[in-house]
Amino acid sequence: MKRASVRDLRYSFNKIERLLRQGQEIEITKRHTVIARLLPEAQGTVKMPDFIGRLRAIYGDQIPATTGAEIVAEDRDRY
Repeated sequence: MKRASVRDLRYSFNKIERLLRQGQEIEITKRHTVIARLLPEAQGTVKMPDFIGRLRAIYGDQIPATTGAEIVAEDRDRY
């Protein structure tokens, strides 16, 4: 595990970012005391929910009479 100071974060972030992209954990120190730990983001793609499939499962081929935006606008106009 690598160590970097708060100053390194401020002035040498490119080096720290490169280490994170390589998969290394970095401890952040302030006055030689560890105050945080940076972990690399898990590699991989996040699968988005199938919103269109959900709408088709609920409504089938019908088109709702009002949209969600219209419902929100009506609710905001009440106040």
